Amino acid sequence: MNNILPPGQFETDKWPILHKGDVFNFNKTYWTFRLFGEVKEEVNLSFDQFMSLPKTTTAINMHCVTTWSKSGTVFEGIRLSELLNLVDLNEDVQYIKIFGYYNGDRFGYSANLPLKPLLGDDSLFVFRWKDETHAWQELDPKHGYPLRFIPPETFYLWKGTKWVSGIQFMKEDEAGFWEDFGYSMTANPFKEERFR
Repeated sequence: MNNILPPGQFETDKWPILHKGDVFNFNKTYWTFRLFGEVKEEVNLSFDQFMSLPKTTTAINMHCVTTWSKSGTVFEGIRLSELLNLVDLNEDVQYIKIFGYYNGDRFGYSANLPLKPLLGDDSLFVFRWKDETHAWQELDPKHGYPLRFIPPETFYLWKGTKWVSGIQFMKEDEAGFWEDFGYSMTANPFKEERFR
């Protein structure tokens, strides 16, 4: 894992909390995760079905566009690649949007990402974490409980959707929530791709 700070970043031991809108109030009875878009057949998973998927534990460095970075946080979650096993993609799918709850809207928040860089162990839908000063603990609601996407460190953390609700598979790239406000489509911290 790369421990070099991207330009313009500073290291913190804390995991700052930043989000827009209300904190999602999770209810297991109604929660589902939707895989849709350029797929042969849509898939909807209950929370128990999602959590029954194989788990992965890995350390991921996080870099926030607001200039903080946190190195080596260990997460447990389900790899995005595990979800790909559940759908038959149409030809030429190269992008995804990961959706999350925003002010009560199940698909109110989204982050666009290229699919190919997300196929490793550092692309996780996480439910618990630890670091040098914290033992294993569940995500708290402000960090995205019950599930949050944590992207590889080659993306700023706004691409890490909180309160996830689904993945749309796409052939063409399409702006997400913050990209519509002028943030970078590609969001590489090491290239300081903060804004368009």
